[in-house]
Amino acid sequence: MKITRLEKEFASPFKKLGTRLTAYLARYQRWIYLVILSFGLSFLLFPSILRTPKVDYSLGDVANKDIKASHDFLVEDNELTKQRRDEAVKASLYVYDVDTTGAYLTQRIRESFSLARKELERLSLVELEPTLRSETLAQFRETFFEILGITDNPSLFDQLVEHGFSSAIEESVLEATSRILDRGVVGNSTVLMTQKGKGIILRDIDTQQELKVDELDRFYDLEGARQHVGQIINRLLANEDDEGISLASVLLAQRVIRPNITFNIRETELRKEEARKSVTPIYFKVKSGEMIVREGEKITSLHLLKLETEAALQERYPQRGMALSMAVIIGILLTLSYRVLLGSSNTFRGDSRSLLFNSSTLLLMFLVVLLYKIVAEEIARGFHFFTIQTLLFALPVPLGAILVSIFQGLEVAVAFSLIISVLTSIILDGGVELFVYFLLGSLLAAYGVRYCRERMVLIKTGIKVGILNMAMAVSIQILQGDQDVTTGAISLMAGFMGGALAGVIATGFLPLIEMLFGFTTDIKLLELSSLDQPVLKDLMVKAPGTYHHSVVVSNMVEATAESINANPLLAKVSAYYHDIGKIKKPLYFVENQQKGDNRHEKLAPSMSSLILTAHVKDGVELAKQHRLGKEIIDIIKQHHGTSLITYFYSKAREQVKKRGSRTANIKEEDFRYPGPKPQTKEAGLVLVADAVEAASRTLVDPTPARIKGMVQKIINNVFSDGQLDECELTLKDLNRIEMSFTKTLGGIFHSRIEYPEPVTKGKGESVRKREDGNSNNFAASNEKNGSREDKEKARQDLKRLGIS
Repeated sequence: MKITRLEKEFASPFKKLGTRLTAYLARYQRWIYLVILSFGLSFLLFPSILRTPKVDYSLGDVANKDIKASHDFLVEDNELTKQRRDEAVKASLYVYDVDTTGAYLTQRIRESFSLARKELERLSLVELEPTLRSETLAQFRETFFEILGITDNPSLFDQLVEHGFSSAIEESVLEATSRILDRGVVGNSTVLMTQKGKGIILRDIDTQQELKVDELDRFYDLEGARQHVGQIINRLLANEDDEGISLASVLLAQRVIRPNITFNIRETELRKEEARKSVTPIYFKVKSGEMIVREGEKITSLHLLKLETEAALQERYPQRGMALSMAVIIGILLTLSYRVLLGSSNTFRGDSRSLLFNSSTLLLMFLVVLLYKIVAEEIARGFHFFTIQTLLFALPVPLGAILVSIFQGLEVAVAFSLIISVLTSIILDGGVELFVYFLLGSLLAAYGVRYCRERMVLIKTGIKVGILNMAMAVSIQILQGDQDVTTGAISLMAGFMGGALAGVIATGFLPLIEMLFGFTTDIKLLELSSLDQPVLKDLMVKAPGTYHHSVVVSNMVEATAESINANPLLAKVSAYYHDIGKIKKPLYFVENQQKGDNRHEKLAPSMSSLILTAHVKDGVELAKQHRLGKEIIDIIKQHHGTSLITYFYSKAREQVKKRGSRTANIKEEDFRYPGPKPQTKEAGLVLVADAVEAASRTLVDPTPARIKGMVQKIINNVFSDGQLDECELTLKDLNRIEMSFTKTLGGIFHSRIEYPEPVTKGKGESVRKREDGNSNNFAASNEKNGSREDKEKARQDLKRLGIS
């Protein structure tokens, strides 16, 4: 015992903690679903957040999976860029510096000749010994050639001295060298000729002016310049008698001529580098979702380049931050859609099943859109006459709205349509046109199946959506400026297919969803409304009174439901099954008892109360066994609410009084049904109809006035007992229920014409029928207005039913 006590003491805190945790989760389950759904959808949009952006492949490796681009990005084409840059460098012109003065050759020649003539004149005035004269001239020779900038040449100097540094020699050399330098003399003609066909840039070293020269043959090389300078001098001195002058002039000119055009390597290289830099990198665009490398392909340099760029892009734009931002946006979208569009709806309050269904449907449609986008892109690549835009028109987005409208109602389906249309536009990177396209299609689909009782309604709605899609697809195509007939025809077919597919797929999904989530659609309700259902057959055989009662209640609620905006079919079918729990102990219920056979007379009131309340629990078990659906099971639980079984409660108090005990020991809650109270209009309607129909059986003379009074009394009792506090029935609804029930019961208990009694011979007795033709239930016509015994019996029956 000590161990048991310790175990209980130890387990008690954990049990309380578990209870509190369960209550906490139930209270905040909507927000839990919202957070999970927001992050789940965001993760699907950014699946790369779980992997580190790095390149795991080398050149020549084989890809072990398909890799797609996560975003649009540009990849530099290194080969093409290098080719373009090489072309720019090759097209860059060589730079040559030109000295038009020939290093001031004219000034040097004139200066040297002028100085030489002065020196000769000086020597002529002074008589010197030949040896000394020769030494003096030798010293001047060095100065002369130094001024000219050429090497010492005694032979040439002697010739010039011999002719007295003749002005003819001077002028002819000046003229010849000037002509040669004007055309230009290059030191290395081989390098120059490599630029033939391109040209070069001549830059004046004094003025820095540049000139593009295309005719490179105009320039002399040094050897050619010396030959041409001799020819020019010979022509200039053709009339000169002294050949020595011509010879000296040619020899001097050939010695002084130097290249005046030089290749500027440094400037040329600088300009090549500028040309290389001026070529911007060549990029090609990789679209988001484009296949970078397929599984089994060999990795090429281009693959590596794309993979490296993709990795760098992910590092630059962190996927986790983008995914978190998208989760926030989706969360806000879901929250506002719920608050604004479903703020007054009870769909998700305390119903985890509806939350799970709507979340699953949204997630399913999200995945469908993602996968369809991938397939559409692959088809568009393989078949060029298909465009991604036209293929997207066939996306069956209205499927989600159809399912939600059928199982959750039109109000929830409108909110769902808005959400899935926004998310679809995000996935497809589409504009407002695609958003409107999917939103209008989803709204029409949801509206078309709001009262779906036949599976053909789904197909018809799909066709209607398809026709709407066709009109919108063509309109979108025209708005985007695409007038192609082929594209228009494909858009028409794709649009119709999108709507038709939604209806066809929904037809197959309905039974699966009914089974997984326990929903009850109008289609299933029609199937359950057949009186050939096994459980109804059992009820008819084992509890015929209850069966008849259920049929009458179903007629009453069906006639009333539409006037209070309740579901007539759900109310009717629920009424059929609300008392199936009485199958287990049918004879303990008054409607199934024979006259004089009351099994409660031998039982204590508390036991009788337990038996009566147990039929609710037994009914729930039978409903689950026969898979009647949560809606019907809930109404079975709620069809008595927490009402008091007055008859046995009063009987228990009377027995306690007779024994002289205190009546305080009798707890009222022990004689109440477990509940809960009705949560929907349909449940409240069945509760009231159940009580009214049972009470109507106690009327001895059911005149219209008595029926109306009885209905008003029952409704007032139910209302004052608080049984309708948790459902949406208003006082206006109760007034309509009263009028409808009075009319229906008036039709059931209508008066009949009293036919003359036939006289039957034999024992001299006659049998008189009642006005309603039933000789089995009540007394003869002389009891038409009811005897005291009948009225007393009626009051007792009402108490036993828990009504009065």
